[in-house]
Amino acid sequence: MLWDIDHTLVSVRQLSGEIYGEVFREVTGHPLERLADMAGRTDRAIMADTLRLHGLEPTAEIMARFARMLAEAFSVRQEDIRARGRVLPGARAALRALADQSDVIQSVLTGNMKEIALYKLAAFELAPFMDFDIGSYGLDDAERPPLVKLAQQRAARKYGETFDAATTVLIGDTPNDVRAGHEGGSRVVAVATGASDEAALRAAGAELVLPDLTDTDAVVQVVLTISDS
Repeated sequence: MLWDIDHTLVSVRQLSGEIYGEVFREVTGHPLERLADMAGRTDRAIMADTLRLHGLEPTAEIMARFARMLAEAFSVRQEDIRARGRVLPGARAALRALADQSDVIQSVLTGNMKEIALYKLAAFELAPFMDFDIGSYGLDDAERPPLVKLAQQRAARKYGETFDAATTVLIGDTPNDVRAGHEGGSRVVAVATGASDEAALRAAGAELVLPDLTDTDAVVQVVLTISDS
């Protein structure tokens, strides 16, 4: 069970963009004039494209510094995350209910780098539901589809089981999440809790689209049914 984080489980509103702007200035010495599209994308891709938008080459050195300072910035903004962000309706109950299923292992497939994923979920006490060792993150690859296979490989090494499209369900809120699941090798449940509406998520090809996570029984049943089909 692989969860997207932003706009699927939690929302931190405009805080992520603000932090990116602050860190960009620290890293480059220039004000942020334009932030690359963030929806459904990885931190690795967002950082690189933002640098390019400002005529800067995303070298290994500057990317490493950008990532390190971004993680540090989120670590000291825990109170802001709690104060300005929120858990989306039904998310906590869905995580708790799936955690009670003996045959479900929950982790994340997120565009956030691992540290930021931990900070965001820990701020709302959602981290205990996740096995972060088997997740895949925004510095693992610039694109999302390879993250599915990577998470499956990490889960296989830890649990000694085979994880493939028949036993992996991804839940996300964007067409990019749907594409990542299908190209990477998983089934997809899409929730219309982000910028994409139900029609757009159906058009992207999600196996099932939900308006949100508020019907806990339905979420659990959907996950178990899709993974068994």
